[in-house]
Amino acid sequence: MFDTVAIVGATGAVGQIIIELLEERNFEAKKFRFLASARSAGKTISFKGEEIVVEELTKDAFAGTDLVIASTPDDIAAEYLPSAIEAGAKVIDESGYWRMNDDVALVIPEINPQDALNAQGIISSPNCSTTQMVVAMKPLHDISPIRRVIVSTYQATSGAGVQGDEDLVQGSKARLENRDYEYKVFQHPIAFNAIPQIGSEKYEGYTSEEMKMVYETRKILGDDSIQINPTCVRIPVWNCHSESITVETESPISPDQAREAFAAFPGIQVLDNLSESVYPMPSNCDGSNDVFVGRIRKDISHPNGLSFWCVSDNLRKGAATNAVQIAELLAEQ
Repeated sequence: MFDTVAIVGATGAVGQIIIELLEERNFEAKKFRFLASARSAGKTISFKGEEIVVEELTKDAFAGTDLVIASTPDDIAAEYLPSAIEAGAKVIDESGYWRMNDDVALVIPEINPQDALNAQGIISSPNCSTTQMVVAMKPLHDISPIRRVIVSTYQATSGAGVQGDEDLVQGSKARLENRDYEYKVFQHPIAFNAIPQIGSEKYEGYTSEEMKMVYETRKILGDDSIQINPTCVRIPVWNCHSESITVETESPISPDQAREAFAAFPGIQVLDNLSESVYPMPSNCDGSNDVFVGRIRKDISHPNGLSFWCVSDNLRKGAATNAVQIAELLAEQ
């Protein structure tokens, strides 16, 4: 058990869910501290029957802290988290800043828990779109190594933060009322639209979000030979990312084999009955900590191909839940 646990970014969307999960799962520590920007300092958060005052995040705020779980923008993670390591804390980071550093563990507990247990510095939690895809890939990869992945994501506005959701709601109202709305986050209207760009242009016409899926997947699975072709799209859905995934394996995997492997893997739920219109959708996966798969079928264009549909709550398993699971792993050690 840790003595003192600090949540950085405690008042943000993911930070609030982290706090909720720590209470729901009865994560034990002698003391919990909530850190946020100067703007949020002084607010109180109800936790385990107490009202805890939010403290301002500073470089000196980590003294006496054993574990830090941080959900902040990249620049904040870069500036402040080294101070937490210097103070002797274990650090779990939700930002994208540290993930691809060679000396940083990138962890999904169901897949590479030992990397977290062996980590000497910051432990990173992957990008939300990567996390659900790799969780779904792993049971197949264990049957026959995956050689190639083609993935298209359909990502919810909550992935762009609180303002992303506000753009969806207010933009939709404006569209229905035939009036203008000035979007704060999205470069194009998200209401009744699909935007085939998430992140900045990075490599050969691929975006930063797409390249995260490439590099992070290889690092988590420890296999740089896996070829990944991603397309990331923002759609007008409040919460939960959806992904259409086709994998090519060294030897064929039948849909029945895949269903059995998915069902046996921790953290995956199978919803797969096309004749009864049963499959994962954002509306039936919202609020869950699991990854859902359905539409499991043979790729009719390739003898070693398998296609499926994958949905997960991007604020939970894609972010908060994964971080809390890492914390639980460290606490058990």
